Formats: sequence, structure tokens, C-alpha cells
Amino acid sequence: MDAFNDDARAPVVNLVRRRMVAFALASAATSARANVTYPQVQPGTPLLFPADDGAHPAFRTEWWYVTGWLRDAQAHELGFQVTFFRIRPGIAETSTSRFAPKQLLFAHAALANPEWVRLRYDQRAAREGFGLAAASTGATDVLIGDWSLVQQADRFAANVRARAFGMDLTLDARAPPLLQGERGVSRKGPDPADASYYYSRPQLAVEGSVTFDEKTRDVSGVAWLDHEWSSRLIPQGGVGWDWIGINFDDGSALMAFRIRDANGGALWAGGAYRDRQDVSRALVPGDVDFIAQRRWRSPRTAIEYPVSFRVRAGDIDVTLEPLLDDQELDARAGVGTVYWEGATRASSRGRVAGRGYLELTGYGEPLRI
Repeated sequence: MDAFNDDARAPVVNLVRRRMVAFALASAATSARANVTYPQVQPGTPLLFPADDGAHPAFRTEWWYVTGWLRDAQAHELGFQVTFFRIRPGIAETSTSRFAPKQLLFAHAALANPEWVRLRYDQRAAREGFGLAAASTGATDVLIGDWSLVQQADRFAANVRARAFGMDLTLDARAPPLLQGERGVSRKGPDPADASYYYSRPQLAVEGSVTFDEKTRDVSGVAWLDHEWSSRLIPQGGVGWDWIGINFDDGSALMAFRIRDANGGALWAGGAYRDRQDVSRALVPGDVDFIAQRRWRSPRTAIEYPVSFRVRAGDIDVTLEPLLDDQELDARAGVGTVYWEGATRASSRGRVAGRGYLELTGYGEPLRI
């Protein structure tokens, strides 16, 4: 299955087909899920590399999230996103059929260009197997068709062939993984069981090419990779989250998030900061504050997003402004939600200090994946 935004002019039949398959899977989940026990995150469990770079198929949800900024030879700036999701739906787990959807894979890819009116994006979905989709253990190696994210030591290769664009990028890690939370266990709510295993690889050096509008451009830049897995997506009372990953120009990096409640307040918050000497510290709920500065309403979904923020994280105080306002991604045909994922600049004292991505979920309706 695949899906394209309006720029790619998706055939209506593909959308109908995707919704029929999604309905069939949902029906199967209701009837065939039988006492599935998902493992829970255990504080004190050490993350081991490269083994934990790979998939953790016993857990319910997992993702590899790559976002970054690129420049071409003319210094034009672009934002990009490549994300792979793995979901264990708990369907037909005792079946011996190769067609049983025991693991589902989804992928999103997007390009943001300030010369465009809106984000260009694409998405894929498939069940694992038959050489068409896989999430391997032992190291990062995920693919759906001709989309892939593959690791060799500290280098990652992202390859995407979308309808409206293509990407061939290598991403080189220049520092060890940044463990989130308490040594890689990231709390997501008041209940300690609301947690994920989570690490980041900020300040990835990017080289490669992107293709759009029938032209291939050599590019370079800086990216961020998040890898997270859990069996509990969001705490009770949470409706969505705001998340930032910022690569600062001085070599430091900041991740900060808040889980919002139904009133828009912070149910939980956290993050991590790594300075330019590679010294990191965890951020606890009282350290993090997201203050909306400006809002944008989608002309397609009528959802209103706070696309500009002032973010306070410990002693860091930055203002975020998007590369372009319309960076909404409609993934209802895949993971079942609409969200805003945007390239954003971080400014401090009136000067641009870094670049990264802002993710906003649960603004149209409570997040359910």
C-alpha cells in the first residue's frame, strides 16, 4: 500500500483500497487478538549497541525517526523527514501462515521547501514478510519496498523513492547515542509504567542527493535520528505531544517534549541536552515549558496548530519559527492520525542559533495509533 499527498495526485482507488485494508485489519484485531502480552519497559535495563539499534519485535510500537536540514549548491535550504514505524498488532499470533499480519510496517517521508506552498509527503504501509517489508534485529535495517534505512557501524543510509521526490542520503554519527530519560528509559507520565526505551543521535552529518521537479540536487546538512520503542504509547489523560529536536550551530543538541492533557496543559514533560563538549544532562518536567507564539489553521483539515513556540528547557530559552507554515501530514490512511511535522529554526536573542524539527500531535483529535 502507498499513499501520496495532493501534490502527487493520488488515485482515488488507492485511497479506497487503503481504507478497506485498514478496516479489515481493525476488524481482525477485534476478533483475533487473544490475550497478547506485550513486554513493559523496565527501569535500569541498559541499552546495548549496536543490538538496540535494531528492531524489538516483542514490543507493541517502535519507530526510527530521521529529520534534518539540507542545503544544495546554491545554498537553498530544505527540510526532510524519513520515518519507519513497526507495530505488533497482536493479530493471529498463533497462525503459521506467512500471510498473518504479526508485524506491520509504516513509513513516512517528506520534503519541506520554502518555495512551495505546502509540504510534499508520501507514505507506505505493509505487513512484514516476503522480502517486501522488514525490520531486522541487531542493527538498524528497515525497509518497505524501495524505501529503506540501513546502518553500517556509525553510518546510516536513507533511500526513498516517492511519487513527487526522491532521497539518497548518508548520515554519519559524530558522537555516541544520546540516552534519553534515565539512561535510556524515558518517562512519559506520572505512572512509571508510562515509559519508553529511547535514544537519539543528534548532529548527524548528511551528504547525498534529493530529486524533485525532475532535477537531482547534491545536498549536505545536519540531521537527527530518534529510535524509540514501547508497549504504552501515551499515558491515560494524554491527548498528544509537542516535541522538538534541535541541532545547534555550536555543536550542542536539545530534545524536549511535553505530553498535553485535554485542556492543553502539560501532563508530563522531559528531554535531554548535550553540550558541545558532549556532556549531557536529563531534563525533568519542571525544566520544560512550551509557550505558543503563533498559530496556523490547515485549509484541508481545519486543525489549528501552534507552529511557533518559545521553548524553555533548563537554562536554554529559544524561539522556534517554521521553514513554512503548512507542514501538515495526513496519515489517516496509514497510522491513523493527522499531525504537523515541520522544519524549524531556533533563535536566541534575535539570532538563529540552530535548526531542527517540531512535531505536533493530537491537535485535531486525541492521538490514537
